[in-house]
Parts: sequence; C-alpha cells; structure tokens
Amino acid sequence: MNTRHNETGAANTWLILAITFIVLTVAALGVMIWALLNYFDQKDNVDTKVSEAVSIARKEQADEDEKKFTERDKQPNRQFVGPEDFGRVAFDYPKTWSVYVDNDATKGSTYEAYLNPVAVPQVSNSQQFALRVTIETKDYDQVITGYQSLVRKGDLQSSSVKADEQNGTRLDGSFTKDIRGSAVIFKIRDKTVTIRTDADTFKADFDTIIKSITFNK
Repeated sequence: MNTRHNETGAANTWLILAITFIVLTVAALGVMIWALLNYFDQKDNVDTKVSEAVSIARKEQADEDEKKFTERDKQPNRQFVGPEDFGRVAFDYPKTWSVYVDNDATKGSTYEAYLNPVAVPQVSNSQQFALRVTIETKDYDQVITGYQSLVRKGDLQSSSVKADEQNGTRLDGSFTKDIRGSAVIFKIRDKTVTIRTDADTFKADFDTIIKSITFNK
C-alpha cells in the first residue's frame, strides 16, 4: 500500500509541476507576444514620427530654398523714376515686378503708378498692389489730415520717416477693409508724394524700397 501511495503522490507532484510549467510557459509566451506586439507598435509609431519629421524638414527646407530663390530672382533691381516736373521721385524695385502708369500727369493732374509682381492687375481702390505711387498737387498737411480719423480710431499707426534727407510721415495698418499695409508720405516742392504697399506680404520689399528713395528737392 505504501508503495502505491508513494507512486500516486509522486504522480500528483509531477502532474502539478507539469501544469505549473505549462501555465508559466503559456504566461511567458503571452508576455513575450505582448512585448513583441508592443515593440512593433512602438516601432511603427517611431517610424511614423520619423517619417513625418523628415517630411516636415524637407518641406521647410524646400520653402526656405524657394524663398531664397525668389529673393535672388528679384535681383538686380530696376529703377523707377517719376516725372521731372513732379520732383523726379526715384527708387529701386525688384526686377520681377511690372510697372503700370495709370495717369502720367501730362495735363497737370495727379500722377499715379502701380507696381506688382509679374503683372499689374486692373486698377481699382479695392485691388491690392505691391506698390502704389501717387504724386498730387495737394498740400502735404492736407494729405496727412486726410488720414487723421483712421489714426484716431487706431486703424493706422503714424510715425516719422526720413528718405534722402527728407522728413515725412509713415502710416502702418488698415487703410480700408481691403487694404492693410504701409505708406510713406513726403512733401516735394509744391506737391506731395505717397508711396504705399497694400499688403503686409510686401512689407520687407517696401522697407527696402523706402531706403532707396531719392528726390529732386
């Protein structure tokens, strides 16, 4: 009897050990499978993030290259020259811009010229242009006064500006609901010149242009 009892006990022990081993093996396999799945999931996430980062970096580089190309393509500058009897306002502008003189002031009226990249669109008060040049037979103070209501409302910010030793006024902000940009106004002899950009997109070009302005005083 003792022998049979011992054999039965030994068999039970081996059975428990076998079941325990199987359970532990299954658990270990489960943990291994979970770890592998988690690894591949994380790897996919990392690969996706790396791919996205590479795409963003490539786009940023392409945008930067395009910006540099665009700036290089503007060089060398051309020179705009206004009529002699209207103070001969002159300045450098990008060679990729076109110029359209809408009113040449041959009859003593207001001189109006428009500059824009590639082509100048149809002239209208609501149309945005890279640059507008207006020379009129109005008194400088009268022209400045015309903007005072917008300055008081806060639509425009007024500051002083100087070009070719000539003092003037600079305006930045919203001129109308369609036009938001910057303008400089100078007195030339008995006339007043206003040079304005109609969009903040051209602000850098505008600031460069202002530095190159010359007059016949």
